[in-house]
Amino acid sequence: MRSRNAGKRNVSINLNIPGAHDLALKLCDTADIVVENFRAGTLGFFGLDYATLSKRNPRLIYASITGYGQGGPWRSRMAYAPTVQAEAGFTENSVRHYGEALKEPRTDSLSHADVYAGLQAVIAILAALHSRKTTGQGQYIDVAMAATLLAVNERAHVDLSDEDIGAEPAVLGATDCSFFTGPQGEHFTVATSIVGSRTFPSWLRAMRRVDLMDDPRFSSAAARRLNFGALHQIIQSWMLTFPDMATLDAQFDEAKIAMGEIRSIKELTKSDWSDYWGAVQLVPDRSGGEYKLPGRPWHFPGMS
Repeated sequence: MRSRNAGKRNVSINLNIPGAHDLALKLCDTADIVVENFRAGTLGFFGLDYATLSKRNPRLIYASITGYGQGGPWRSRMAYAPTVQAEAGFTENSVRHYGEALKEPRTDSLSHADVYAGLQAVIAILAALHSRKTTGQGQYIDVAMAATLLAVNERAHVDLSDEDIGAEPAVLGATDCSFFTGPQGEHFTVATSIVGSRTFPSWLRAMRRVDLMDDPRFSSAAARRLNFGALHQIIQSWMLTFPDMATLDAQFDEAKIAMGEIRSIKELTKSDWSDYWGAVQLVPDRSGGEYKLPGRPWHFPGMS
């Protein structure tokens, strides 16, 4: 909760207590934006829905975030990130991708539906603010977490189009990011598939091994997937001939292969990049102490 509430002024209101409704109305009368994520219809029960508030404050922008929207057959369903991710194909995509590598089905460890729905709401709110400059009127915004996950799924088009891409990995998405060990025991991954027909030539250039294209085991995406272990071992052995990661990364860069060392968050914050970007900031805890939070993901160069 600290990470999501830092820098905010907070007040808690129990709407079931006499006088609380009037206090909430007073706050909304001067607000530019109201954001709520109750189940559809809940705030209407308390007389705090958009229809009521906008009559008092016509310039109000009001965003509702729910699992499946304010209308339709699923409007009353409870929604949490893991359940919406399951309904929206997110979980199935992961299970299908990892296949037999999973001993049992697993969902993602992060609450993508919650975070991405919030970001999409921000985008819609900014558009509504821009519109208000012209019209002078506020706007009601209905954000569905399920629709958000469809929108941010860079591989959704493959499933929606019913295209059979065979053994080829989808062009977009971290579909075949193999893991390797570096010359000094580093663990890292690469964003260039060793299976895909578009990407395999990059590996051949990097290794100076164009002869592998003529090897029947690696002559097609289907063959490379079938002989993945053998191909991975050839690449891994080549990587261990380098003296260090810097030299290996330079070879990768020449072949347009991006790599990333597997780090913990704490390890990342100890890097030179973290210092340069200001990736971590210290925030007062209002009790005389402070705690660490992620810094801003954007900068406005030239502004203090």
